[in-house]
Amino acid sequence: MTTPPSEPHDLEATAQLLSLASDGDEAARNQLVARFLPILNRWAHGRLPSYARDLSDTADLVQVSLLRALNNLDNFESRGEGAFLAYLRQILINAVRDEIRRTMRRPGHGPLFEQLTDQQPSALERTIGRERMDLYEAGLERLEERQRQAILLRFEFGYSHAEVAAAIGAPSPNAARMVVARAVLSLSEVLEETSRPGGGN
Repeated sequence: MTTPPSEPHDLEATAQLLSLASDGDEAARNQLVARFLPILNRWAHGRLPSYARDLSDTADLVQVSLLRALNNLDNFESRGEGAFLAYLRQILINAVRDEIRRTMRRPGHGPLFEQLTDQQPSALERTIGRERMDLYEAGLERLEERQRQAILLRFEFGYSHAEVAAAIGAPSPNAARMVVARAVLSLSEVLEETSRPGGGN
């Protein structure tokens, strides 16, 4: 699990900043960068394979991804911090995949390079097993949005239950704990279903 955020964020404050930033408010945009850049940097360090972190400066890649998201807020339906972090996560994953593809096309990065990089899993891959990573990602997509956000916030971004509550609009940390528990159960059921022969079809 990644290091938790330094302090909980207010759901309404995040939603308001997103709304202001989408209207071109530079101060709100800067606040969002200051708030989410450290969170994304921690996520990238714990989530990305070491070879991916070495492809280019991770901080640069994270910053570019965050700025890309802020430049495309018109394509994001502002639903608060949980939804925004899920959106940022997907943009960053896509950016890393693009970087990996570019690196693999360079001379000297053939099958041997693939074998070497395949031996360096991310922290999450070490936790659940690389062979289940694809199932995990597919399973997340099949969860309802609030449950997906709860899983990502709690287990990938390291949020406390109080922080999860604020990010998804749950009334209390205990309520967030229940959302997380139900999300884990739903994800387990999806993973079990999709891992069976012919599952997920």
